[in-house]
Amino acid sequence: MLSKNQIKLIKSLSQKKARQQNGLFIVEGIKGISEFLKSGYKLKNLYTTELIFEAPTHLITEISETDLKKISTLKNPNTALAIFEIPDEQAAQQNGLTIVLDDVRDPGNLGTIIRLCDWYGVKNLVCSQNTVDCYNTKVVQATMGSLTRVNVQYLDLIDYLESSKTEVFGTFLTGENIYTTNLPPNGIIVLGNEANGISEAIEVHVTRKVTIPQFGEIKDTESLNVANATAILLSEFRRRTIEM
Repeated sequence: MLSKNQIKLIKSLSQKKARQQNGLFIVEGIKGISEFLKSGYKLKNLYTTELIFEAPTHLITEISETDLKKISTLKNPNTALAIFEIPDEQAAQQNGLTIVLDDVRDPGNLGTIIRLCDWYGVKNLVCSQNTVDCYNTKVVQATMGSLTRVNVQYLDLIDYLESSKTEVFGTFLTGENIYTTNLPPNGIIVLGNEANGISEAIEVHVTRKVTIPQFGEIKDTESLNVANATAILLSEFRRRTIEM
């Protein structure tokens, strides 16, 4: 049986302010929770309708499906909800490929980009301060555990890019064709806001502008979804590395 205080705390973690104040975030579902349990993240509490997880027993509370529905952020709760501690940020390494996000606001986009970084072996993801929180419940859900393997850091992007010693690529409607230009194994790839693209303040720090050409005969589509663009860019960068 969950207490009113437990329910109040869990439900409050849907808000960024509460996550920051308590240093906690929510993970839901068997796969996501299992990924975090085998990672370096520290478990605070685990509420589950089935005792199927390998975790310290004093941190596990068996609950009913009714109670799970009370605390879940999902329309169709999946077996369990866990609370983990938010770790200290780790400094991004200046080697290999780094994805930089300038004001990406959609949780689903950020979650998908984190999964793409994991798939393509990108260890560091640097976000502007106004990019959606990576511990947002929808972001965590969309990462399907990949958040445990990608270092996400929130920084002043101007300071970060000014201190960078590698090429900075930016995605624009006009620029070098991503399919024909030479791409290095190392570098920073900047992607912008869903509606407005890369801001002018960040654009001045981009050393190479690239574009994903449009092949459709009717040019009514204004732009690609930022997560889709990330997938294409990472695929091209990795393909060129293999060919080198």
